[in-house]
Amino acid sequence: MSQSSNITYVRRAGERGHVNLGWLSSHHSFSFGHYYDPGHMGISALRVINDDTVVAGAGFGTHGHSDMEIISYVLDGALKHQDSMGHEQILSAGEVQHMSAGRGITHSEYNASGTEPVRFLQIWIQPRAQGIEPGYEQACIPQHGALTPLVTADGRDGSLVMQQDASLYRLVLAAGESMVLTSADGPGYLHLISGELLVDGGRFTDGDALAIAPDSQLPVSASRPLEALWFELPARP
Repeated sequence: MSQSSNITYVRRAGERGHVNLGWLSSHHSFSFGHYYDPGHMGISALRVINDDTVVAGAGFGTHGHSDMEIISYVLDGALKHQDSMGHEQILSAGEVQHMSAGRGITHSEYNASGTEPVRFLQIWIQPRAQGIEPGYEQACIPQHGALTPLVTADGRDGSLVMQQDASLYRLVLAAGESMVLTSADGPGYLHLISGELLVDGGRFTDGDALAIAPDSQLPVSASRPLEALWFELPARP
C-alpha cells in the first residue's frame, strides 16, 4: 500500500477464523464463539461477519439473542427462518433479512433444501440503544447502479431499517469499472463476496476485506466482475 493510503485495516480471507463442524463450515472475519482473536474484534459497531455454509437439511436450532442488529444475506441456496415473534420465512439467494433482537428474541435457521447446501453471511451490528422493541423484516432489493442500500438507519430507497447510525450497501461492478467509495463520520468497511478489486496498488479477492478512516475516500477498480458489501459505520459504537 502507498504511504498516502486511507486504508487502516486489512483482513485477508485466508487469515479468518475457521470452524468446521461437518454440518457447518464457517469463516469468521472477527472474534466469534470459540474463535478468539484480540487483533480482530470488529470495526466500530460492526461486530460479526460469518461466512456460513450449511449442508442440506441441517441448521442452527432455536437459540436466543438480545441487543444486537442481526443481518443475514443469502449467497447461494435458501434459508428457513422461524422466530419467537411468529415469523416463518424462506430467504432465497440475493435476499436480505434484518432482525432487531432488542430486549430478546429466539429463532432458528435451517437449510431449506434437502439436497443442496446454503451459504449466507451472518452480520451483527451493535445497536444505538439497548432494550428496544424486537423487529423483523426481509426483502429482495434489486440492484440500482453500482451501489445499492440494503439496510440503513432511515430506510432510504427501499432499504431495511436498522437501529444504528450505519448503512450497508451492495456493491456490484463489471470488469473494468471503477468508483470512489466515501466514508462518513465513522470508518468505512468493504467485504468482498466474489470477484477481484485493485485498491491502492493491492489486490483483493473473494472473502478479503479492508477498512478506511472516517471522512475519507477509497478509489476501487474491478479487474473481474465484483460483488461486495460496503459498510458506512458510526464514529462511535
